[in-house]
Amino acid sequence: MEKFLNKLLRFPKLTMLVLLITSIAFFMVMKKNSKMETDLDKYMPQDHPAFVYSDGAEEIFNIKDGIIIAIENPEGIYQTETLQKVKDLTKQLGKMKEIDKNDVTSLYTADNIIGTEDGMDVKAFFKKVPTTREGLDEIAEKVRSNEMIFGRLVSENETVTVIIAEIGDDVFSQEFYHQILELVHSFEGPEKLYVAGVPIVEGSMAYLGPKDMTKMVPIVMIVIIIVLLLVMKSVKNTIFTMLVVLFSVVWAFGLMAAVNIPIYAVSTMLPVMLIAIGVADGIHLYSHLDLFLRKNPNATRKEAVSDMLSGMWKPVVMTSVTTSVGFISLLTSEVFPIKYFGIFTAFGVMAAMLFSLILIPSAILVFGFPKRKQKTKADSKTTKNPFSYRFAEGVIKYKVITLFLTIAIVAVSLFGITKVWINSSFLDKFGKDSDIVLTDKFINENFGGTSNLNVIFEGDENDVMKSPAVLKLIDKLQNDVETRLDVVGNSFSLADYMKRMNKVMHADKDEFDTIPNSQELNAQYLLLYEMSGDPDNLWKVVDYDYKTANMTIQLKSDNSKAIKSAIAVVEEYKNDFEKLGISVNYAGSGYKGLVFTDLILEGQIKSLIMSLLIIIILLTLMFKNLTAGLIGSVPIIITAIIGFGVMGLLNIPLSTTTALISSIAIGIGIDYAVHFIERYKIYAKETGDKQKTMQGTMHHSGRAIIFNATVVIAGFLVLLFSVFPPNRSLGALVSLNMFTSFLGTVTIMYLLLYKTNLFFGKKK
Repeated sequence: MEKFLNKLLRFPKLTMLVLLITSIAFFMVMKKNSKMETDLDKYMPQDHPAFVYSDGAEEIFNIKDGIIIAIENPEGIYQTETLQKVKDLTKQLGKMKEIDKNDVTSLYTADNIIGTEDGMDVKAFFKKVPTTREGLDEIAEKVRSNEMIFGRLVSENETVTVIIAEIGDDVFSQEFYHQILELVHSFEGPEKLYVAGVPIVEGSMAYLGPKDMTKMVPIVMIVIIIVLLLVMKSVKNTIFTMLVVLFSVVWAFGLMAAVNIPIYAVSTMLPVMLIAIGVADGIHLYSHLDLFLRKNPNATRKEAVSDMLSGMWKPVVMTSVTTSVGFISLLTSEVFPIKYFGIFTAFGVMAAMLFSLILIPSAILVFGFPKRKQKTKADSKTTKNPFSYRFAEGVIKYKVITLFLTIAIVAVSLFGITKVWINSSFLDKFGKDSDIVLTDKFINENFGGTSNLNVIFEGDENDVMKSPAVLKLIDKLQNDVETRLDVVGNSFSLADYMKRMNKVMHADKDEFDTIPNSQELNAQYLLLYEMSGDPDNLWKVVDYDYKTANMTIQLKSDNSKAIKSAIAVVEEYKNDFEKLGISVNYAGSGYKGLVFTDLILEGQIKSLIMSLLIIIILLTLMFKNLTAGLIGSVPIIITAIIGFGVMGLLNIPLSTTTALISSIAIGIGIDYAVHFIERYKIYAKETGDKQKTMQGTMHHSGRAIIFNATVVIAGFLVLLFSVFPPNRSLGALVSLNMFTSFLGTVTIMYLLLYKTNLFFGKKK
């Protein structure tokens, strides 16, 4: 490797030019082909049994995510102007090419099942908007007497009504998202309009994600440039260290665009990640150069570069490989955003390694050494007894206190880990005071909920869903889940149709708001409805053969706890349904989100175990010593425990974003251990004296590790300015991890090296 690098550096100017041209080429590809992906379905493996079943159920019952538009009039919605807006907006939505007009539900299109002298009829609440108070009051009375509409399409205080436009997963785009918002805003005044629903949340993520990235990248660059200037005290060193990370970011995104991998929400952090990680190699290289020039002030450029590569290429390569392994381990996840994040971050890390070993030495050969201040008497005194020496002695002196504190912190963290929970909510990715969250909250306060869980009932025979026993059990389940769970606002099924039809066929008497006891009577009601109304609405709750039914549970939250609580109630009824020959399954985006959380957890466990094992093996091979491999893994194991413990104690859930914490902790944190052990090994061989080895290692690698940790922590703390709370949590957690990893390396791992007598043989 060293010979290869020296050959490249024979023509440093040409080498730098080639790197620049290839980076420009990657940038052009990135600019042309990059695209954002926020469709939750595209985050998941389509061949997973749960998703295959859900997709099949969605096809049968035309289950789609809906755009929810709420129209609020504090004076009441039963006004001519307000109802006219409901009608006009409903028609406008139906004319959009992305929306089937039959999938738009509002007070204008809803069916009103009523009883007549001849039996039963299904009519619209209105076709022409009334202009008289009497006509408006008549509509109000119709709505109040219809349990299928009142509280579902019209709020109970009658000041808000909703329009629901269901759309397919494959039609949503940024252009469509902005068209919807523009259309809705054009209808505002004096009424206030709100837009919510899963597609709008996804659209907001797609819109704000790139904006957040464009805001974060300049900030993190400025912060890291400032920190590098303070740490390295050289403009020249700072410039070329930053060029290394910029080139690595461009290469990573360029390759992503070249192979048509979209940018997911979590991918927006990749630049921040690579900028913060990529500076590490430059810091260690320039730190080594600085120490060499202190001892050899008259050395030539070639001599300095030769010594730098000779002493540092191995730890730089080793740390880059181990960091990449931490991210490559994310391939065990079945969640696409996490999997691709791991691949391209690992690629970016290796690119940063390549640039560090080529660009930085080339820059030294072409532009010379950085300016160095002359030594003063104070510097000479410090050199004789530097802080690193005193720190090394202090760790040994207070080893009992260090071990006790470590054990106590790990114990508390292990308790915190038991409280970690997983959340796949898209809405929770936004701040609580953001427009999308406030809008969702408003609609949830007035209606059943903006998130859905679909419960699918399957029988063995046709017409089983006409059975009074089955319908009554479904109705009982609906009442139970609505009563017991505050997070459940409403539910809807075939049972609601049967109760409504039974009531209107008995002169709207409340005592008949029940499921009929006769299957034949149920069959007659359903036949009347099919003949009188729009059967397409009926096929959303039951299939044509009345063998399979769909119950929709409306939830006021899309997080995993809410969905799990609803499923827990349904599961209590599973045995009762099985006795009737009915199996119970789940479908829809809400259920997919829950499966999604299980995949995150499963992938996280696999990733953590695999990366730890691979890194122990790699360290063992690198240092040709199993003890070194085990000792090197100690700081990152402690760091991972503390990281997850803090998440549990502070109620920070695992998500597609925070699930990356273990890989980042291992990937970056192992760098400190590798540099420390490698330098320890070199000094042990050179001096043969344990005290000099410990002091020299702390002075050389300990110094660079402090610089490295400072820059990485500063870079990740920039994520605290992100608009997305999970990004802010990740920034804080990774910064904490980097601090604990650094501290663990120079204390616990240092003590283990000291006590095991590694590279010095057995004690006599």
